[in-house]
Amino acid sequence: MRAQRLDSFEPFGRGPEAAQAAIAHLGYVQIDTINVIERCHHHILYSRIPAYRRSDLTHLQSAEKSIFEYWTHALSYVPTADFAYFVPAMKRYRDNPSAWFGSVTKTEISAMTKRLKTEGALSIRDIDDDELVDKNHPWASRKPSKRVLQLMFYQGLVTISAREGMLKTYELTGRHFGWDTSPKAATERQITAYLLDRALRSQGLVSLDSICHLNAPAKGAVLELIESRVRRRLLVPVTIEGAEKTPHWAEPVTLDWTEAQASNRVHILSPFDPLIIQRKRLKLMFGYDHVFEAYVPAAKRRFGYFALPVLVDDRIAAVVDLKTDRAAGKLLEQKWTWLEDPGLEGKTAIEAELARFERFQLDRSA
Repeated sequence: MRAQRLDSFEPFGRGPEAAQAAIAHLGYVQIDTINVIERCHHHILYSRIPAYRRSDLTHLQSAEKSIFEYWTHALSYVPTADFAYFVPAMKRYRDNPSAWFGSVTKTEISAMTKRLKTEGALSIRDIDDDELVDKNHPWASRKPSKRVLQLMFYQGLVTISAREGMLKTYELTGRHFGWDTSPKAATERQITAYLLDRALRSQGLVSLDSICHLNAPAKGAVLELIESRVRRRLLVPVTIEGAEKTPHWAEPVTLDWTEAQASNRVHILSPFDPLIIQRKRLKLMFGYDHVFEAYVPAAKRRFGYFALPVLVDDRIAAVVDLKTDRAAGKLLEQKWTWLEDPGLEGKTAIEAELARFERFQLDRSA
């Protein structure tokens, strides 16, 4: 809770600086397309920044250019200061494009690069001269240019200079950031340290699985670094009741943290929140087994289509399936499931947070 900055009010302050600090602390903030309520990148920041405004993220990406989009375990906002750690992955995409991009040719990349140099930043809507093709995947586009831009994005040749909902504007990376040359690629050793330090900062107690979430190839090098730091007493082995066979580690200072006092602080969390996204860890720490049921048949859903855990202090007390009816101007509670009784004060705090959450959903000026 302390590492995730969910144990205090306004831990990052307010304004664009708060959003920048939150992304830097967490390491990344996941982006997702589902918008039955506010999209998760805004939701994650709102959970830690009570006065968060969507325009703060826009400012950081398009004006300050202090964050950029790239793939972590999913498409995410990442601090631009960390760009060097992603350069090796970009180079791998240039050397060996995946099968998904197999039909994209070097000629098409050269043509798109020339077009961007001439016309400036482009969204897929700005490109109206494509010969449309049939989709070969539900998430694909009929415009071949989209796949070219996507590959160039993974290769680091273009970056997303602006985003409006899910509509992305692509710009040449060097021109967007004002770089004559791209940052030098981090070494494998530096990337390993980056993964470990990011996890220690945002998780407090770490395991190999939590450090290398959906990145199993990194585990060997990370374990070697952990063992080195344990020998130097920079890390301490930790045994967690119920997971005695799963090694965990922490920095010594982390074990000196004092337990937060109960205050009925409530967070309605996104299923993609960093606290929620690692399901095994979530179950170990909170005794709660979250299931993302958007792709589960309605008759088999336990909590609902887009269920959100309701955190009261350090307990997940309920799960609520919410939907924003933007036309009617209200937040719909489609299903409510209590996991424990938070008491009268806890329920009062939940109602207050629900009202605030509804205002955030409906206030498009924020």
